[in-house]
Amino acid sequence: MIILGIDPGVATIGFGVLQVERQKNTLLRYGVITTPAGLPLSSRLLQVSNDMEELLQTFMPDEMAVEELFFTKNITTGIAVAHGRGVILLAAEKLGVPVFEYTPMQVKQAVTGYGGADKKQVMLMTQRLLHMKSIPRPDDAADALAIAICHSRAATSLLNTERVFNPAKYDTR
Repeated sequence: MIILGIDPGVATIGFGVLQVERQKNTLLRYGVITTPAGLPLSSRLLQVSNDMEELLQTFMPDEMAVEELFFTKNITTGIAVAHGRGVILLAAEKLGVPVFEYTPMQVKQAVTGYGGADKKQVMLMTQRLLHMKSIPRPDDAADALAIAICHSRAATSLLNTERVFNPAKYDTR
């Protein structure tokens, strides 16, 4: 299974692509999509849409994991990120890629084992789990990889009954 992890935004969108086989994560690619600060929001959103569609067509992921929107202080930034997130979700829907969403706490829990972990702990564990020589940079790309790891662990969990148990398979009627 190929998983595309996305850390949503407008100025910088982190992405991480993992190949997952039998609970083993193999890093395929990571990076960021950026948009110029001087452009109107509508132009930036169009660029995010085009770049996301290209990313989806290039890697053809089986599933996409996206961080849920979380902001505390700057509501203006939060609204712009929400616009970008909407465009990202739309691109996945247009191309038929199922989307799974995770809170920051779920991502931290999946990667470090502790939902209150700080950013550095998450980045160090992401580096270790993916057998990388150094901590992935920039931060948005590292976050996207952590989101992909979170989904890979949820997607391959034996507790995920949607994937493990298919009632139609056992119907004796």
